[in-house]
Amino acid sequence: MAAEGTYPPLRTLKAVARDIWIADGPTIDLYRMPFPTRMTVIRLGSGDLWLHSPIVFSASLLEELQAIGRVRHLIAPNWLHYAYLQDWADALPAAATWVAPGVEERAEGRGVRLRADHRLTDTAPAEWAGELAQMVVPGSRLHREVVFFHKPSRSLILTDLIENFEASKLPWHLRIFTRVAGNQHPDGSLPRDLRLTYDKEALAGAVRRMIAWEPERILLAHGRWYPSHAVEELRRAFRFLEL
Repeated sequence: MAAEGTYPPLRTLKAVARDIWIADGPTIDLYRMPFPTRMTVIRLGSGDLWLHSPIVFSASLLEELQAIGRVRHLIAPNWLHYAYLQDWADALPAAATWVAPGVEERAEGRGVRLRADHRLTDTAPAEWAGELAQMVVPGSRLHREVVFFHKPSRSLILTDLIENFEASKLPWHLRIFTRVAGNQHPDGSLPRDLRLTYDKEALAGAVRRMIAWEPERILLAHGRWYPSHAVEELRRAFRFLEL
């Protein structure tokens, strides 16, 4: 099954390019807003599977995954994206969990059980260093997100640095809210509340590094993703930085 941007069927793999898939999940209620969820799956050269921002656990989805590889890496890419990590870790005790800075502290503060085997840094670990580049985006003490670039498919994988909600999928009051917040399709971007937490110079440096990777597409956790013209979309989404 090929990915078409958004969203059903849910809890099933949709091919994006060779060795990379997405799986869309159900919406979650975050601050009274329905957030669509999405996981990105990469099959490494070893045959191991790398799951970015796992969606709600599903036995049928796990069966699909096991048909294409061995699930070995579970990724929580920022402080808001860990809700289902432990469910997947419970089902897959041999898989390693990798968490962004701030994830452990938030889980502990909310009384959430979380097995955090490794903390993600600016340096890709040996398990995927040849295939994925990564960066902890600097500049905000609140929002610490790790972004990834899958070299073989030239896919940039973001979580909340760009959100791109489609108005047609939202109630009327949230259509107004997302337009004001700056994260509504076709002009999705970093929400304005998160922008206020960043040092612009530090964020601009991170965006320039993403542009230098020369991605072809951008995969997002929330909303319609960008199948092509990734560099142009980065320049558009972060034009407030005057790159």
